[in-house]
Amino acid sequence: MADDISGATIQLPVPRTSGVVSVEETLARRRSLREFAAEPLSLAELSQLLWAAHGITEPGGGYRTVPSAGALYPLEIYLALADGFYHHNPRRHTLRRQQKHDLRQQMAWVALHQAAVATAPAVLVFCAVFKRTSRTYGRDAQRYVPMEVGHAAQNVLLQAVALGLGGVPIGAFHEDQMHALLGLPADHSPLYLIPVGRPQA
Repeated sequence: MADDISGATIQLPVPRTSGVVSVEETLARRRSLREFAAEPLSLAELSQLLWAAHGITEPGGGYRTVPSAGALYPLEIYLALADGFYHHNPRRHTLRRQQKHDLRQQMAWVALHQAAVATAPAVLVFCAVFKRTSRTYGRDAQRYVPMEVGHAAQNVLLQAVALGLGGVPIGAFHEDQMHALLGLPADHSPLYLIPVGRPQA
């Protein structure tokens, strides 16, 4: 990351709620990008991507950028960068470092050797705590939670286009090995990876 994030917890910049690229244009331009320039993303860019994923849209309220069954919000989103592995707190819009190591190369190995995971300057990791939804909806949580991660992932991919970036959704990885590598809590199920970065010139 281009900005100094040496502290354990980083306050992210306030996300923008307007831009110069229309929704229609982001839809038309969205493509899966697997080769990235080496340039790191800025705090402002990471802030915008994480807000798009599951950010708060009403100050003092609970509404977010994605719909969620019963407004239960089972998703937890992490970020793998060159200088460590971070957890995003959507209510405070902060990043908290969980590990100080660059895990991207190992993550790529666990993700069936997909190079985009190793070479992207940022990899968003979407996890779910299924019990948050199953307490209310029982077995239907197995349908509702994957729907929600799909909503969140598409938000990120479209936001990336609007920022002049690109990404690729990756669902192929060994779940148990990824869980262990990332040191996730026992109730967190990793569901999706999205490597994001600038297109190569």
